[in-house]
Amino acid sequence: MALSKTQKRKDIEVSNRTQPVDAPVRATSDASPALQTTEAAMKPLAAGQVKVGFIGLGNMGSRIVKRLLEHNYQVRVYDVDPAKAEPLAAQGGTVAGSIADLGRTVDVVISCLTNDQIVHSVYTAAEGVFAAAHPGTVVLEMSTISPESSRELHRLGAQEGIDVLDVAISGSTPAAEEGILTLLAGGNPELFRAAEPIFQTIAKQYFLLGGPGSGTAMKLVVNTLLGVGMQAIAEAVVLGEKVGLDRNRLLEVLSHTALIAPAHMGKLARAARNDYSPQFPLRLMNKDFQLILKAAAQEHVPMPVTEAAFRVNADELANADEEDFSAVLRRMERVAGPEASPASTPTWRRVNQRPD
Repeated sequence: MALSKTQKRKDIEVSNRTQPVDAPVRATSDASPALQTTEAAMKPLAAGQVKVGFIGLGNMGSRIVKRLLEHNYQVRVYDVDPAKAEPLAAQGGTVAGSIADLGRTVDVVISCLTNDQIVHSVYTAAEGVFAAAHPGTVVLEMSTISPESSRELHRLGAQEGIDVLDVAISGSTPAAEEGILTLLAGGNPELFRAAEPIFQTIAKQYFLLGGPGSGTAMKLVVNTLLGVGMQAIAEAVVLGEKVGLDRNRLLEVLSHTALIAPAHMGKLARAARNDYSPQFPLRLMNKDFQLILKAAAQEHVPMPVTEAAFRVNADELANADEEDFSAVLRRMERVAGPEASPASTPTWRRVNQRPD
């Protein structure tokens, strides 16, 4: 599959699954006729037309692969833990013996990995994707990593004739199962359009934000609101409890207000059952907070509320890393309860206390 070089522009494109693949691209700036012509050239990455390789079969990745298989994509999978590939092999996927084995046998590589370091290793190691894949292969990189890492991945891929689109995921594991994720992309508009059949299989809506790194940059914005919003809910709920409201009734009524975002809605019902099993693990929210605050420091953006939310998250993470990020609610309940003492007061409380 021959790919054009990445085009730089300031467009914001919005698509959803009701829009046909060949629908005109909607853009906020005036792209040149030549750019519009090249954007129409790449063939759609449709089932039956391409072989897909998927690296990273965690909570999100395994569910995305299942959707692809159910929609007749040929999918070759790889995970550092071979056991994670077995259920997908039983559903029609094929298992690659290594990253290089996967890279040299597919047309599209999709990855959903834990952090920047792992992504860098998977793609740039001597036996990584870039070393094994043939020119013309395309990459849809779905990990939540720094925009700088996304841009570097794009640059290194281009040197090998491989076009990389960062496609950050917004949504939890239930959304992945139902195929109603939101995708935030950055990179080549032509590749974005060509990838629509894949996006329509796994997502309710998908957006092109701009050039390489724009998708992961938007993900940091989104997850700032996700993490800070959960902390605000935790504090508000604990306040209600302490002033005498019934906990279950408080959570129930709060879920009927206009103030709770869809991403937080399900957390209230789960909190009522004290169910903090991971949909979006606390440790990944912690990693994202670190990415957010690093980006803020680089751009000299003060984020005091985000810093406070990060500290509470880190305090709870020290107790259990395989809980849902909504476990900060339980953390705040413990801090506010009669059993709390100065010795058990978390770091964020001690740091922010003023002397008498």
